[in-house]
Amino acid sequence: MFTGIVQEIGSVVSVSAGKLTITGGILRGIQQGGSIAVNGACLTVTVGDGETCTVEVIPETLSRTNLGLLKPGDGVNLERPLAFNGEVGGHLVQGHIDGTGTVVRVAREGGSFLMRFQTGPEIMRYIATKGFIAVDGTSLTVTARDAGSFGVAIIGYTLEHTILADRKLGDVVNLEVDIIGKYVAELYGPQSPGITAEFLREHGFAVN
Repeated sequence: MFTGIVQEIGSVVSVSAGKLTITGGILRGIQQGGSIAVNGACLTVTVGDGETCTVEVIPETLSRTNLGLLKPGDGVNLERPLAFNGEVGGHLVQGHIDGTGTVVRVAREGGSFLMRFQTGPEIMRYIATKGFIAVDGTSLTVTARDAGSFGVAIIGYTLEHTILADRKLGDVVNLEVDIIGKYVAELYGPQSPGITAEFLREHGFAVN
């Protein structure tokens, strides 16, 4: 489990079939079998060597994320797992990427840096204005949405400490929706049969 508060911008050292080697100060001390969020995707460390580690990237992860687009020298957002007694400064992030989006707007407005991302209906159904969204592993608040896109406003500190400042029009980003919104939608969405006779019986009501 993570919080979406990026701890460091790491760097890609090498990319090979099913493997990604990255470097960064927060990787120091991570043991083989440990976890690290790379652009929001929770990955397992297979080899650790000081500030450099190698993680395994399975086909399922490649199909749902932008990790397959990485090349040596690229920056990546890094976050170590949340300790149970740690502070949740962002929101609860699983590191399970739901899909990707595309940058369709980058603008400055007053003191804010505004970005907008386009994505499919399978992601948009879980996105609510003022709700949480993790973009490349960065916890952000949704400022606006329409049928096919959503916007966020990013503060200066976040720009300085994540790779979002380098994102440009057309770039692909990893998206993880708020887990609370996801479960609420699944439980009470259109597929739910609503209150049925069986539901009433299960909850102690007498139904003829």
